[in-house]
Amino acid sequence: MITSRRLGTFDVFPLALGCMGMSGMYGAADETESIATIHQAIDSGINVLDTGDFYGMGHNEMLIGRAIRGRRDKVLLSVKFGAMRGPDAAWLGFDARPSAVKNFLAYTLKRLGVDYIDIYRPARLDPNVPIEETIGAIAELVKAGYVRAIGLSEVGVDTIRRAHAVHPITDLQIEYAIISRMPERAIFPLLRELGIGATAYGVLSRGLLAGSLPTGRTDMRAHLPRFRNDNLEQNRTLIDTLNTLAAARGVTPTQLAIAWVLARGEFIVPVIGARTRTQLEESLGALSMTLSAADLEQIEQAMPAVAGTRYDENQMKALDSERNA
Repeated sequence: MITSRRLGTFDVFPLALGCMGMSGMYGAADETESIATIHQAIDSGINVLDTGDFYGMGHNEMLIGRAIRGRRDKVLLSVKFGAMRGPDAAWLGFDARPSAVKNFLAYTLKRLGVDYIDIYRPARLDPNVPIEETIGAIAELVKAGYVRAIGLSEVGVDTIRRAHAVHPITDLQIEYAIISRMPERAIFPLLRELGIGATAYGVLSRGLLAGSLPTGRTDMRAHLPRFRNDNLEQNRTLIDTLNTLAAARGVTPTQLAIAWVLARGEFIVPVIGARTRTQLEESLGALSMTLSAADLEQIEQAMPAVAGTRYDENQMKALDSERNA
């Protein structure tokens, strides 16, 4: 029997579906298959769909809107906002001013075709806007019935405390994987202290742990340090090691990587980036695994260190989670 996990006041399936890859971030995607994957995820019990209003410049929200028509009561919509995009898909900065928060939400509601968002969160910390102002604006939207709960993404301990003092925070979305363990130092202990959940993205390090590599320049991974040049060559040992560990347990590397994250705490909900029904089924297979403390120790000791940071140098400097971890 699958046991649900808790994000704030929500009981959620142990896995969430991250829909970013369905809107071109990892190269071309098939809309018909994407919608079929969302439907199968819902039918399998997954009730958190994660998106961002800037994924595909609104395409992802419109896609999800079509997929959940007639199924709104079965899903919790988790939406990130704030990233600014150009018509050429360029990244133009971040805006989390109170007026911008409300403007972003108005368009999100329209694209998704819904009356409210279940969890609404700034995708990053805006260095020009105190977090209290951003959270205060979302709190007004909660009071007005347009948002049910507030989340955060990629922020550190000081920001989490300040935000939580303004309004209860449901969950923090942050990258976490067997090769990306920074949150364990200070962020996860604070989440436990405050009763905040974690939605962990990048559990496969954007496919690296599953041996999935960039398909071309439109694939954002082609520009990430872990997938480039000497780093990628060194990181092939990660793939080989995880393959060996998984084969010894009769599972796939994807399943083992997800099961490892699931085993690291009941407050953690891995966000899986399945773009096809086949990938979804494989990821769901991780739920049948049980890893003992001895298993976790063996896996962690066996895995080589990753080469390269998770984002480029400029983005790493801008991440509040890295500065205040």
